[in-house]
Formats: sequence, C-alpha cells, structure tokens
Amino acid sequence: MDIKALYDRVIGGYLITREEALFLYKEDLGDLTRYADMIRDHFCGNQFDMCTIINGKSGLCSENCKFCAQSSHYNTGSKVYSLLSEEEILSDAKKNADQGVMRYSIVTAGRSLSDGEVDRMCQIIRRIKEEVHISVCVSFGLLEEDQFRRLKEAGAERVHNNLEASENFFPSVCTSHSFSDKVQAIRAAQDAGLDVCSGGIMGLGESTEDRIDMALSLRDLGIESIPVNMLNPIPGTPMEKYESLDEKEMQRIIAVYRFILPKAFIRLAGGRGLMRDKGKACFMSGANAAISGDMLTTAGITVDKDKKLLEELDYRIKPL
Repeated sequence: MDIKALYDRVIGGYLITREEALFLYKEDLGDLTRYADMIRDHFCGNQFDMCTIINGKSGLCSENCKFCAQSSHYNTGSKVYSLLSEEEILSDAKKNADQGVMRYSIVTAGRSLSDGEVDRMCQIIRRIKEEVHISVCVSFGLLEEDQFRRLKEAGAERVHNNLEASENFFPSVCTSHSFSDKVQAIRAAQDAGLDVCSGGIMGLGESTEDRIDMALSLRDLGIESIPVNMLNPIPGTPMEKYESLDEKEMQRIIAVYRFILPKAFIRLAGGRGLMRDKGKACFMSGANAAISGDMLTTAGITVDKDKKLLEELDYRIKPL
C-alpha cells in the first residue's frame, strides 16, 4: 500500500477498507495530514460548519456513561435543572445568530425526553424558526420515529446522537443502553427525514482498531456530520484519572477519519479547549467543522476567537 495511491483512489470515489485505514494510521504524520487536508479541500472546499449548543436540561441522567458529568451514577457536582423555558432558549438562539452562528443545537440530559417534553420542545423550535435566522438541531436521546417526525415538522433539521465508541468497545463505556440502541435511534431519525450528526469520544481506552471501526460504522450509516470529541476527564467519573490525548494523536485520528469519510464535515467538539492551539493543527489535518462556545458542562472557545482562527485559515462559515 502507498499513501499517495490511496489518496488518488479516494479522490476518485473509492472507499478505503479497514486494512487500508489501519495502514494509514501508522504512516508519517506530516504526509498523512497533508493528504487528508487535500481530500478535505477537494470534496468540501473552504466551507466550515460552525455550530453552538445549549444545555437545555442538565444532570440526573439515568444512564451510566463512564465519561459523563451529568450521570446520576456519579458525584460530579454538575448542575441539575429541568427543561429551560421557551424564553431562555429563544434568547440564547438569538444571541448566537447575532454572532453569525448558522447552526444551533438544543441538548438535553437523560435517556430520552418524554412525549410531553417533546411537545414542549416542538413549540420552542417553532418559535426559533419564526423569529431567528438559524438552523436548529436537537440532541434528545433515544427517541422513537414518531417523536422525530414531530420535531422535524416543528422545524428541526438535524438530530445529534453519538455512537461514542465502536460496537466492540461500547460495553466498556456504558451498560445502561447499547450500541444497537444508538443505531436504532439514528435510523429512526433518518426514517423521519432528519439529517443525523454522530461521532464519538477519543481517549476512553479504546484501541486504534476501535477508532477505525467506529468511523466505518458511521460511514455505513451514511453520517456526514462527525463530531470528534477528546476526553476531558471529569472528577467524580470513572474516567477522572485518564490522561487526555496529545494534539498529534488527535491530528492522526482526524486525518484517518478524513480518508474514511472524505465528504463529511468532521467536527472538533468536546475537549478542544484542552489543546494548546485550540484545534488549529486539526483544522489543517482534515477537520472542517467545530462546536464553538461552551460545551455542556465545560468551557469552550468563544465564537469570536473561532471566527478569527477560521479567517486565518481561509475557511468560510457554511451558510444556511
């Protein structure tokens, strides 16, 4: 195998195999990131997808994901509150739109929202779509297809639901729901006519093979918005003493993901604030999207700082 030959084949529409992805992972980092960035430029140009999120319902989550500050299984001191009001979310959406953000996601803790909570969120989404020039995404857990349909009818355009890890490694991360539960919810959202944003977290103790297997699962599901999070170890969680990955390892992951998912918006998400360069090297290694502003329970990078970085890198925020 040869990296230049694989680059040429990907540019021509070829989908690389698991074996080829494992080969790429061991290649020289400079060559790997250079070719990955060329693939990004070929398929996506300088379009950059920036989004922001709001923690619409926080804490007391029934699920036992070992990385999560909001799980009721761990004592992390995370904020706890029920669904934010319509006015709170609407005001925040307007603030983000005024800063030039094109995509806004409402995220809620818990396995899934109740039917009544879905109805409340539908009303809020309708208000946002009536009053704010912004695309609305939702991350409401393991919903059913009819619930996703109601959200789409209200104006939601995309559903976020991370796989988090490979199918093989997932039980090491969470046992209160399964990888197949995730896939079922993703397919239900797609069947309801919604786009899906899905990715995972790096640094949970997974192997290189696990990272590649997750990317291949995302490709099989037809996902084209891929959040790549880096574990930010939260005190009180079972992963509190895990070491964060270094920036070069994140560059390598991003670059291989670009080879596997050549047309996707590969999105730096949680943990980016831990990087000394705030993700700049990864944005030159195949990544072309980011969550800006604060994360759910940790601080992020401001929209203004991100916009300055994107201007420096000659990216243009993707319009609606």
